[in-house]
Amino acid sequence: MSNFNLALLLAGLCSFVHCHHIPAYFQVPREIYHGPNNYPYHDISIGNANFAFKFYHDVALGAARKNIFFSPLSISTAFSMLALGAKSHTLSQLLSGLSFNLTEITEQKIHEGFHALIEHLNHPSKNIELTLGNALFIDEQLKPLNKFLQDAKHFYKSDISHTNFNNSEEAEEQINSYIDKKTNGKLVDVVKGLDADVLMVLVNCMFMKAYWENPFNPKITREYDFFVDEHTTVKVPMMYRYGRYYTYYDRDVSCQVVVLPYKGTISAYFILPDPGKMKQVEDALGLDLLIKWFTSLTEERVNLYLPKFSISTKYVLKGILRRLGITDIFTEDADLSGITGKPDLKVSKAIHQAYLNVYENGTEAAAATHNELVPNSLSSIIKINRPFIMAIMETQSMSFLFMGKITNPNEN
Repeated sequence: MSNFNLALLLAGLCSFVHCHHIPAYFQVPREIYHGPNNYPYHDISIGNANFAFKFYHDVALGAARKNIFFSPLSISTAFSMLALGAKSHTLSQLLSGLSFNLTEITEQKIHEGFHALIEHLNHPSKNIELTLGNALFIDEQLKPLNKFLQDAKHFYKSDISHTNFNNSEEAEEQINSYIDKKTNGKLVDVVKGLDADVLMVLVNCMFMKAYWENPFNPKITREYDFFVDEHTTVKVPMMYRYGRYYTYYDRDVSCQVVVLPYKGTISAYFILPDPGKMKQVEDALGLDLLIKWFTSLTEERVNLYLPKFSISTKYVLKGILRRLGITDIFTEDADLSGITGKPDLKVSKAIHQAYLNVYENGTEAAAATHNELVPNSLSSIIKINRPFIMAIMETQSMSFLFMGKITNPNEN
């Protein structure tokens, strides 16, 4: 059996943004999860959300004191595209591992959902740079079925390139050049040491850049203590802004939730557990808890302190996905005959890499400086100065673009 190499790659979030109100469409989750679907991408919202939480829980088990950051949507998209070529038990196992209940949604509906979602995300608004791209690099000796290639192009907007994998250096340069371009230079030299018998590399890239509607003022960013744990304290640059935010304190799981919407249709959730309560929050983290937060948020005046930081992460996915039930595609039992017509392929490698940069947007800082510095006596203080969980969501489709936990902002 030949190997083909699957690489899942993610470019990072270049800046968070925030505004003083939550748009009307922010209340759409209840309709999506408990009412009729309005768009094809709503058909896959629950599955994608459940996969995001499953993946987070698995990674968190082995990373109690480490930063976590990944794109669940990037991983789901790449492996759903791979499902176009999967058959029999390999197909059902793959889709089930991605948290799609095949008694409630068909394979066709899944691919149609991703098709609609990719089109939606690639045209979010004039205020946000957001691209979700897929590519297939195919060895010249491999002859994929026309149906597989056409479906990859149609449903997943995949670019298709012929590659000479006999020249591994040339192949790596070709793939890395594509990734570099798609991620605006944020991910470089990702592909290294391709297996000698690689016949195909599948790549998913996501890049996002957004701006604060009312930016933090970089002139008032100051160093503060960040309490990594009960024994470790580090100095971090802490941004500050006074304004109106949607927040909720969940007494049941002991955490503070703060929502920072972007310009456009993307929102950032910051979940700040009480000291010593991170595991309690992580254990409860799931779709039901998220819906509870959606319906409990209230707007209030807040003195908000948020760390300025950047991190990068890299995950070898084989072990994680196996624990989530996706096993066949990595073994001789793989049936990927929908790619070539023969069950002679398996996945030899699956890599996910992510980059995140949170900072002030100084270009518009002066416009709101005066109001930001006048706290109201009735306002509360939310200081994100200990480990926190974050989730970046596209609100109309309810898609998790990014998810993570920042244990130490100084560890890259």
